[in-house]
Amino acid sequence: MAAGGGPDVFLVSVSGEIESGQFPGLDELYCKFCFVYGQDWVPTAGLEEGISQIACRSDAAAAALVWNLPLDITFKSTNPWGWPQIVLSVYGPDVFGHDVVRGYGAVHVPIEPGRHIRTLPMFVPESTSRLQKFTSWFTGRRPEFTDPRVVAQGEGREVTRVRSQGFVTISFNVVTKDMTKLGYEVTPSDMESHSMSVTEGIHNY
Repeated sequence: MAAGGGPDVFLVSVSGEIESGQFPGLDELYCKFCFVYGQDWVPTAGLEEGISQIACRSDAAAAALVWNLPLDITFKSTNPWGWPQIVLSVYGPDVFGHDVVRGYGAVHVPIEPGRHIRTLPMFVPESTSRLQKFTSWFTGRRPEFTDPRVVAQGEGREVTRVRSQGFVTISFNVVTKDMTKLGYEVTPSDMESHSMSVTEGIHNY
């Protein structure tokens, strides 16, 4: 507790689901997630990472791959710098049955309390030459990040060539506690500038 008896941290509780993915032409995919956050953030309950079952599409060619992978985590922090992001990695078999990455994506946990739906565009790293493309296809060892968390951080992938591939839909239920008491005020998300007295530290993490 702070010197005056008030709170010295705020809480952010996140629940929801990684609902489904759209990956045209691909099937039998599964999804992994992990949360990335700043050094002042501490998880107090829930799971920081997880993995789904393998989802298969229905007979409909455009059908989504449904995971319904639950999310449930609570953080505490003293300031909003490094606001949590969720990083997704989707994997599935290639034509030879090798397990290869089918998409990476990341998004910040919504700032405003309430229910939110986010659709993440996914991407995969690309080989830089035709020879590398053929070699990776033939051996089943396609380009991928050693640590998927690099997707959220940006550092070390400035010159990575990537290709868009698919979308993933996530639902978030966000509850915050004591942010106002610590001087942080959230602006309604339907406003054009999505700001908060805290946003300077949230972005570019």
